[in-house]
Amino acid sequence: MDSAGQDINLNSPNKGLLSDSMTDVPVDTGVAARTPAAEGLTEAEEEELRAELTKVEEEIVTLRQVLAAKERHCGELKRRLGLSTLGGLKQNLSRSWHDMQVSNAYKKTQETLSQAGQKTSAALSTVGSAISRKFGDMRNSATFKSFEDRVGTIKSKVVGDRENGSDSLPSSAGSGDKPLPDPAPF
Repeated sequence: MDSAGQDINLNSPNKGLLSDSMTDVPVDTGVAARTPAAEGLTEAEEEELRAELTKVEEEIVTLRQVLAAKERHCGELKRRLGLSTLGGLKQNLSRSWHDMQVSNAYKKTQETLSQAGQKTSAALSTVGSAISRKFGDMRNSATFKSFEDRVGTIKSKVVGDRENGSDSLPSSAGSGDKPLPDPAPF
């Protein structure tokens, strides 16, 4: 492959492939030659540095090509093994969740929240006890006793004979021992 036409964007789905839009763009390799030499360098040193720069840039292009080929091969192996990206994502999330749970920050936060929960539970228990005590005090008050007596009186007037041992409703006159007829369905 021609290194000038390589797609060098590592995030590109077309890594290592020729880009149609880039094939018509000329690459000017003489730009570096037009920049003035750094002070204190002789022409021989400058030429040596430029040759080394060219060699390193070619190595970078080669490494990108090798990486792209390895990624394609890795993808093919995963496909053949039936490993999906969803499975990999689930595995990564699971590993990340585990790593987070064993981290010191998570442990400290969990401990703090546990202590806060215990303190909240104790406070709510104290509030519940206080409310229960207040209801008990209120029930023993003269006002509540008077109210309770009045409710009892009204109940005995409404219920009437039930408290005297008769659990049945007063029967209508003339019904005797005959059972009531079944009501007609609607």
